[in-house]
Amino acid sequence: MSDAARMRVSDAEREQAADELREHFAAGRLSAEEFGERLGAVYAASTVYDLEQLRHDLPDVPPSPAARRAEVQRRQAELRGQLLQRAGGSFTPFAICTLIWAASGTSGGFWPAWTLIIPIVFLGRNIWRLYGPAPELDRVQRELEHHGHRHRHRRPPQLP
Repeated sequence: MSDAARMRVSDAEREQAADELREHFAAGRLSAEEFGERLGAVYAASTVYDLEQLRHDLPDVPPSPAARRAEVQRRQAELRGQLLQRAGGSFTPFAICTLIWAASGTSGGFWPAWTLIIPIVFLGRNIWRLYGPAPELDRVQRELEHHGHRHRHRRPPQLP
């Protein structure tokens, strides 16, 4: 038995295990007699191993809607931070062009605005994917990873 299996369980962990057994009973995986026996054993359990033995032949219970929402919100916050970090660098050309425009006397139209098209499209598309009606968190994560890998793997030009 591993050290983790010997860890003592809390009342909250026993309650979670009892709730899972109730779900399995409601789904018809346990008879009333089995459910009663296992429920009593859950409340008598003192280690992680004891609880694992009571659930070893049962499939994992899917997370509740509240748990799924909390996970989506956590991932959205994480991806939002990465998105803003990656997008921040794409505004550098705009800042440089704005300085050039200002140094040249601000004559003519505000042409540096054209350099905002790509970062705004990138941000807008990914913000919609993060917070739109059907969030596509995996897609945003793949795009951010692809964008990051593309820049990390660039090699400096070789001198002749």
